[in-house]
Amino acid sequence: MADKVLTANRLSDGISVWLDAAGNWNEHLQDAFVARHKEAVDALEATGKQAFADNKVVDVNVVDVEEVDGVLRPLRMRERIRAEGPSIAYAAGYSGLTATATPAA
Repeated sequence: MADKVLTANRLSDGISVWLDAAGNWNEHLQDAFVARHKEAVDALEATGKQAFADNKVVDVNVVDVEEVDGVLRPLRMRERIRAEGPSIAYAAGYSGLTATATPAA
């Protein structure tokens, strides 16, 4: 079985989020809780259904990831784009979800 994480989009702003080990939704895939056996995957699915029912997140999915040199990477391109941003140059000055540029005054 492939390692899995729980992802969704935050209802308040649509940002991609991942569930961490403390049960919080965060914006960083690298902080996600990784399920490595069936019971953990079942728990992720139940948590996702409850978060959806509570109107915290939408588009809840358990997705396959691989860990290479301590870095999580989704197996599907769709999930990589959600985690890392566009796969092509999007717009001048845009560097994906990890952008740290200060907005122009």
